[in-house]
Amino acid sequence: MSSAFQPAPVLSRRQMLGGTAMGLSSVALSHLLQGNALGDTRSHFPAKAKRVIWLFMHGGPSHVDLFDPKPELIRHAGKPLPESYGTVETRRKVATNPLLAPVKPFKKRGQSGIEVSDFLPHMAELADEMCVIRSCHGDSVNHPQSVYQMNTGSILMGKPSMGSWVSYGLGTENADMPAFVVMPDPGGGLKGGPPAWGSGFLPATFQGTTMRAGESPILHLQSPQGSARQRATIDLIQQMNAMHVAKRGADSELDARIRAYELAFRMQSAAPEAVDISRETEATKKLYGMDDPTTKEFGTRCLLARRMIERGVRFVQLYSGDTNGWDAHEDVLKNHTEYCGRTDKPVAGLLRDLKQRGLLEDTLVIWGGEFGRMPMSEKGVGRDHNPWGFTTVLFGAGVKHGHVHGATDEFGLRAAQDKVHIHDLHATLLHILGMDHERLTFRLNGLDQRLTGVEGNLVKGILA
Repeated sequence: MSSAFQPAPVLSRRQMLGGTAMGLSSVALSHLLQGNALGDTRSHFPAKAKRVIWLFMHGGPSHVDLFDPKPELIRHAGKPLPESYGTVETRRKVATNPLLAPVKPFKKRGQSGIEVSDFLPHMAELADEMCVIRSCHGDSVNHPQSVYQMNTGSILMGKPSMGSWVSYGLGTENADMPAFVVMPDPGGGLKGGPPAWGSGFLPATFQGTTMRAGESPILHLQSPQGSARQRATIDLIQQMNAMHVAKRGADSELDARIRAYELAFRMQSAAPEAVDISRETEATKKLYGMDDPTTKEFGTRCLLARRMIERGVRFVQLYSGDTNGWDAHEDVLKNHTEYCGRTDKPVAGLLRDLKQRGLLEDTLVIWGGEFGRMPMSEKGVGRDHNPWGFTTVLFGAGVKHGHVHGATDEFGLRAAQDKVHIHDLHATLLHILGMDHERLTFRLNGLDQRLTGVEGNLVKGILA
């Protein structure tokens, strides 16, 4: 008897219900993908900022050479810490090298009179837009742990980054673009690596999407197939994934992969336009320093950041500095001349561009690194790491402009007045975005986890 035709099998009740569940899960999956991409905007109160651009100066920029002038460093340059400073034990730990004066002069800038170093002439022109926090402090003297803490709130690897928390809490404003985009330094070698923008225990879909400057900012974006054929392929994959979910239950990694397929397909039509900077005017490119080989690379990424937030990306993070970056152990003058030269004009151009487009009114821009540097010299003209007192600068929505908050001690070694721990900084940044850090939680192993752990206080003194 021929086997070319076989009667359709009779479905059991269990099989019928399973097939129905698969169909419903496909519908639910499609709704979930669209809904989560846009976010249900779980803000706890009206937000001052809708989005964030974080300019991360990897390696530790020297606060005492950039934003935190210390006359006592000049007066005591070449000498050890005075005997009147701190305890004997403190002096013994940190006073093995003589004090090093700021390597470039500071000047009062703008109507606010905020003192900014000659290292940053372009940013200095925007002093009246700055909110300078001079009293930041953290808990680790090492790069990886400090990079993790500044990004995730913890010195331990594997916790969700702030960008992931913001994506989890607010979603994206554009279903065709990721909520969280990261642009690493093209030199690579971030100390701590990609976990700095990972999603940790949050669903994997909230991790940062990596973007690069150049002709292909997002790798493998171009489709080798026709759009209709690829759509059919993606639909088949999604149906099979939905069947898997229906049989086995929720799985964060699978859910992230499902969303990634769908987002990648949508990005193939949206992202090429978003990263096409050829449409920008020559005047705009010049504003970002793209006409100068020194500033072109970072300027390009700053311009891409503006284009990302214009198109609904919630959180964009740019890194300046490769494996060593701003880590000025050998020579502060040489190191900071190089890195300030690369970034100063592009950062100022970004801020000016955001302001003239009306975007700075609801965008929070963060400038800073994982820690600062010591007031003492290292190898004569360098400086070692300093997590006990350093500077972070904020611009834009929700913060006081032309304002200085807190202070380090007379030598810039430790936060001394109106101290701002990294947990406090995170709590305040979330507040500006309309989220209460104590209520933005994720249930894990029976406990409500949060970015700030069990700590963090709102820094009301910087809020507009």
